[in-house]
Amino acid sequence: MNILMALSQLEVTGAEVYAVTLSNELIKRGNKVFVVSDTLTKETKAEYFKVEFNKRSLFQRANHVIKLLKIIKENDIQVVHAHSRASAWSASLACKIARIPLITTTHGKQPVHLSRKLIKCFGDYGITVCENVQHQLVTELGVDKSKIEVLRNPVDCREYHFNPMEESKENVVVSIIGRLSGPKGDVCYDILEEIYKRNDLKIRVIGGKTVPKRFEKFKDKVEFMGYINNVYEEICNSSIVIGAGRVAVEGILSGRPVIAVGENEYLGAIGISNIEYGLKSNFGDISITENLSGKVEVRGISQDINNAIAKSHGSLLELRNKVERNFSLEKIVDRIEKIYSKQYVLKKRYEIPIVMYHRVIKGEEEEKGVHGTYIEEKIFRQHMQYLKDKGYETVTFEDLSNDNYKQRFEKGKKLIILTFDDGYKDNYELAFPILKEFGFKAVIYLLGELKYNKWDVENGFTPEKVFHLMSDEEILEMQDYGIEFGGHSMTHSKMGDLNPKIAKKEIIESKEILEKKLGKKLTSFAYPYGHRSDVVKRFVEEAGYEFAVTTDNGDVSFQENLFDIRRIAIFPTNGKFSFKRKVAGNYNFIKIKREEKHMNK
Repeated sequence: MNILMALSQLEVTGAEVYAVTLSNELIKRGNKVFVVSDTLTKETKAEYFKVEFNKRSLFQRANHVIKLLKIIKENDIQVVHAHSRASAWSASLACKIARIPLITTTHGKQPVHLSRKLIKCFGDYGITVCENVQHQLVTELGVDKSKIEVLRNPVDCREYHFNPMEESKENVVVSIIGRLSGPKGDVCYDILEEIYKRNDLKIRVIGGKTVPKRFEKFKDKVEFMGYINNVYEEICNSSIVIGAGRVAVEGILSGRPVIAVGENEYLGAIGISNIEYGLKSNFGDISITENLSGKVEVRGISQDINNAIAKSHGSLLELRNKVERNFSLEKIVDRIEKIYSKQYVLKKRYEIPIVMYHRVIKGEEEEKGVHGTYIEEKIFRQHMQYLKDKGYETVTFEDLSNDNYKQRFEKGKKLIILTFDDGYKDNYELAFPILKEFGFKAVIYLLGELKYNKWDVENGFTPEKVFHLMSDEEILEMQDYGIEFGGHSMTHSKMGDLNPKIAKKEIIESKEILEKKLGKKLTSFAYPYGHRSDVVKRFVEEAGYEFAVTTDNGDVSFQENLFDIRRIAIFPTNGKFSFKRKVAGNYNFIKIKREEKHMNK
């Protein structure tokens, strides 16, 4: 996707580190990312545009919107992700005009006043970096809880080596990391007041472009290092790290004792007993209760430093493992990509149509069978003619593998996936010549070794006629042309009802048989009858499939769960008009609304 990150800042902030880390990972995954901000300090591969969001007169804000619209149009931006109030305000209006979704990440506690309640500007979907921020947005600003979730600061934990320093009461290096301005500057000042006279500590302050005048009294005992790029390196050179948010996370990952204190709260030395609270408050940056004094009390910090020096390697490793589970870059970016995709689909009311056929028949009465899972040849031709006339491009799941499905919304693309279940002989005899005539591809789902529709014929309730499946030679000929084949189990059973061991065997054995026959790896699987469970979906993924399709249920967004992809069923009665409606890209929205209306009767 094409994504625009929006920030407003005059010096480096945690929000910038978050946005740049996220941007770089998104770019690695094949997305195009652009950044707009007053300034940009951290290195990124994203293209940067300067927009001075901190200049907030009505005229200046109108100019911000105009600039954003220009960037959105010229770069075919599909989603904007804002990381500050000022940028979200302008981006909210620009996104409404451009008809694209706005995602916001809220990094800290928000001011509560009437204008903020009336004009929330939290976008189509919101992310908060901790539970306390989420709580405030819901309870104090009236944000819909269903449209907001907690995703912590994404951190590539692999970059941080766990290497605790040997315990020593000599040469203890204490690094206070954070800004020297605003509330955090006040906290830093109070910490220095408490500890700067200790001769057993080497105290360093990392952060801030300039040292405010009031800090000059500490210069004979404290090293002010200013803003630096290699914060991690300096964390590794520290005995104890003092800070909040990402600073605390990086300290824990590196095996350093961390004293968490932010602009809202003092948590003290982080251990197993208070790590959960630390996560909820972003290590002191955001508390639920209002600090009426406006002052963070840090008087216990000297004793906490003494306690932190004695932290065992075992407890530090346990803390690291906890942080890894919560701040995993891979997991968080996986989720954010799904949010982008889902919100784009909801905003545009469009998703790549995946249609489901079974048999194609000439039209004779004896061919129709009992279950009606067929389409007449002449109607199928009309369908393909319509797709050709309207400029559709047929793709397979192989085409969408290796994350290529993320480009399905590119401007000018009109993609569709044609699927056929079970591998009937008429797919080769009738559908294949028509597909070749129009230059189209399709995906056909095959059973392991069955030669006819045994699952239907031996159905005790409504037995079907015998319809033969394709031969190996026919399958290989179609594959040579460009038809993709996928797995459909061994016996066409309802997978969710099977004993898990049997279900797993059906999935694995059918895949092995088909891959041997085809001489290539299978990419996608179709659940027979669309029947599955979470266990079955996990088996399909573990078997090495990249995608799995259902029948006519599943999420409206293709990307939400690649092992639960929704299809659109084609029936004998679907002529040109109804087919046109089903492949327009918004059919699933119509169907889901119809189903909900029916359920509410």
